Amino acid sequence: MASAEHDTRIEIGFEGSQIMSALVTAAAADDLEGALDAARDGTLRLDAEDGHYTVALEKVVYLKRFAREGRLGFVA
Repeated sequence: MASAEHDTRIEIGFEGSQIMSALVTAAAADDLEGALDAARDGTLRLDAEDGHYTVALEKVVYLKRFAREGRLGFVA
């Protein structure tokens, strides 16, 4: 089960059709979006639920940030 802090699902597309998906914090997703918007070179470390990723920013073709899922449940 996902921890509450890693609640944002992202998908990153790279040159050469490689795709990665990860569950990260909202802050990590914001950092990645900011680095891509600023057209930064170099790398960015992403702390994800399943480990750490180092992303080569110049190889990123797209970033998809999934909308938060609605949850069904019962209230007492």
